[in-house]
Amino acid sequence: MKIYNDLTSRKEEFVPSSETTKIYVCGVTPYDDCHLGHAMSYIFFDAMRRYLEFRGYRVRYVQNFTDIDDKIINRANRLGKPPSELANDFIRRYFEDTDALNIRRADVYPKATEEIPKIQEVIAGLMQKGHAYTGQDGVYFRVKSFPGYGALSHRSLEDMKSEAGEGTGKEHPMDFALWKFSKPGEPLWESPWGNGRPGWHIECTAMSLKYLGATLDIHGGGQDLVFPHHENEIAQSEAYTAEKPFARFWMHNGMLQLGEEKMSKSLGNLVTIRQALQNSSSDAIRLFVLSSHYRNPLTYTPEAIAASARGAERLAEAVAQAVAQGVAQASPPVSTPVPQATVPVSPGAPPVPQGMAEGVAQASPPVREASINLDSYRQRFIQGGDDDFNFAQGIAAMFDLAKDINRGREAGHDVGQAQGTLRELAGVLGLSLEAPKETRPAEAAPFIDLLLSVRQDLRAQKQFALADKVRAGLTVLGVVIEDTPKGPRWKYEKRG
Repeated sequence: MKIYNDLTSRKEEFVPSSETTKIYVCGVTPYDDCHLGHAMSYIFFDAMRRYLEFRGYRVRYVQNFTDIDDKIINRANRLGKPPSELANDFIRRYFEDTDALNIRRADVYPKATEEIPKIQEVIAGLMQKGHAYTGQDGVYFRVKSFPGYGALSHRSLEDMKSEAGEGTGKEHPMDFALWKFSKPGEPLWESPWGNGRPGWHIECTAMSLKYLGATLDIHGGGQDLVFPHHENEIAQSEAYTAEKPFARFWMHNGMLQLGEEKMSKSLGNLVTIRQALQNSSSDAIRLFVLSSHYRNPLTYTPEAIAASARGAERLAEAVAQAVAQGVAQASPPVSTPVPQATVPVSPGAPPVPQGMAEGVAQASPPVREASINLDSYRQRFIQGGDDDFNFAQGIAAMFDLAKDINRGREAGHDVGQAQGTLRELAGVLGLSLEAPKETRPAEAAPFIDLLLSVRQDLRAQKQFALADKVRAGLTVLGVVIEDTPKGPRWKYEKRG
C-alpha cells in the first residue's frame, strides 16, 4: 500500500509503526452547522479508515472538537448564551449530521476545554526547553528555535512574514499563541502565566500526545490546514518531544468548491449537510465525494449530486434484484420427496405422480450460478485503494460488477455470490445500498401492473401505437418501464 505524503511530496510505502495504526484528524469548530466541505473531508477519512480495516490493519482514530475559539465566543455573545452551551449544541448537531452520512464515530472525540491540564503541561515543557516565552497578551511559540519550521508547507520564514498572525510583544512576526490571556467577558482558566485559554494549535498536540502517543502514523485534514495549523503542530510537537517525528504521513483532502471559491462558513457560500440530505441520500453524497480522488478539488453542482444519486440507485437496484432472485432460486422444497406412486384423478385422465398431486415433489430445476469473475473485481477495488486510496477506481469496478449482476439475472442465473461481493465492497466505502424510499402510494402498484399487462396484450396484437400511448401515460406519472426478455419491469422515479 502506498500513500502520498504531503511532508515529502511523494507516494511512500505505508507500514504502521506498531500493531495499531494511529490516526488523528482535525475536527470542527462547533459554532454553526456543518456544510458539505466538512462532509467531503470526514467522508474520505471515514472511507480511508474502513479500507485500512478491510485490508487487515487495526486502527485507532481520534478526532477533536475545538470547543473554545473566538468564533464560538463572538456568536455566543450575540445570542446571549454561554459559549459552552453553543458549542455543545452544535456538537450534538454534528453527530446527527455525520451519523446520517453513515460516518463511523471516532474512537475518541476530545474537546479542548476538557484537556486544559494536558495543554498546560505541554506549554510548560516548551517554556522549560526555551521554545516558548511570555508576551504581552499571551504565551508564544518561538519559531526560530525550531530549525525545521516550514517543512510541511515547503516555505521559508521569510516567505511567511506577510501571513503573520496577530499578537503583541512577539519576538518574530510568525511566532504563534500557545496560551491567550483572558479578555473581559471571555471564558478563562487559571495558569502559571496568567488566566486565559489555549491557542488553536496547541490543543491538537496535547490531544494527540495523550490519546495516541508521540508519533502518529497518519495526520489528516483539509488542505486549508497545511499552513499555519499543521505547520505549527509539527513545530510545537517535535520541539516538546525532542524532535521525534510528530506524524509519519500527512494527508490533506482537496477543497470543495461552490462556483469559483471554496465552500466555507466565513465566505457564506455553503450548502449544509442538512440541506443536502433533504434532497439526496447518504449514498449519493458519499459517491459524489469518493468518485473523485481525495487530493483533488471538487466542485459542487446540483447536476453532479443528481448524477451520483442515479449511480447510487443503480447499485442499490442491482443488489435488490439479486436478493429477490437469490431468494426465489435458493428456496428448498417444502417437504422431502415422496415415492412416485400414482393416484387417480378423473375418469379417462392419465395417472399423475403422487408428489405432483400434492404439489411438493417436483422441485424447480437447479439454476446455474452466474459466471462472474469476482476475484477480478476485488483485485481492481484493492489496486485502487492500495494506490493512495483511489476509491474512484474501486467505484468503477463496482459499477461493472453491477452490470454483470444484471446480465446474470436477465439470463436466469444465480447472482447471489456476486451480490454479496458488491455489498461487501460497497460497505468498505460506507455505502448502504438501500433502495430509495418509495414515494408512490402502495395502492397504485396493482393498477400499474394491470396497465402493463394491457400494454403487453396490445403489443402482442401489434397495436403498437396504443401500447406506446399506455407507456407514455405511465411515464408522465413517473413510472419508468424497462422491457426485458422475461417481460416488463417498472419502477417509480421521483419527478421534478
